[in-house]
Amino acid sequence: MGRAFEFRKARKFKRWDKMSKAFTRLGKEIVMAVKEGGPNPESNARLRTAMQNAKGVNMPKDRVEAAIKRASSKEEKDYEEVVYEGYGPYGIAILVETATDNINRTVANMRVYFSRAGGSLGKTGSLDFLFTRKGIFKVAAEGVDLEELELELIDFGAEEIYEHEGEIIIETAFTDFGAMQKALEEKELNVISAELQRVPNTRTELSDEQAEEIENLVEKIEEDDDVQAVYHNMQ
Repeated sequence: MGRAFEFRKARKFKRWDKMSKAFTRLGKEIVMAVKEGGPNPESNARLRTAMQNAKGVNMPKDRVEAAIKRASSKEEKDYEEVVYEGYGPYGIAILVETATDNINRTVANMRVYFSRAGGSLGKTGSLDFLFTRKGIFKVAAEGVDLEELELELIDFGAEEIYEHEGEIIIETAFTDFGAMQKALEEKELNVISAELQRVPNTRTELSDEQAEEIENLVEKIEEDDDVQAVYHNMQ
């Protein structure tokens, strides 16, 4: 059928695979949120955020409800949240957030990913100083006055607000995440996602070939079912 067809097919499968992984990640987040604060999103801010993020990636409602129901069962496994830190090739710092029911399996996998790429896994906390935890909110830009919104949200901890590809990005300090989440809910804005992310304090620039090596390592780590998010300081 030709190379164009094969290319389109490969892209489609890659998109489906990415969507499947997003659903798995959010399913775990929903389970952890329910176990932490109960199945009622009205009184459980973490669950409310997870459900909001699930909606943002078009996760089917029945999968969300199934995850909540599963988490309420005593038979459902517990997940432990563990952060792994290490250096990839060319001194690039990499932080990996995981949610695992088997720490021995997860740490063994992390060691393999880093060592095979020519990197090394470090001690917990060894690279944390290279990143700052921030709240990152994405809001649908349609019908929203950016300047007016910025003035309204400064008192709730907004540090940066800008528009990107039809979305308004709002950055806050880690400690202001809850206040901003509540403010956006009260304003009834269309929040696409709300996440705590690790933003590098400085970035390292690499050649295209070197950057490809780091991207391959990050992609390999992201494929692991225990991984929730990967951060690095590559430019």
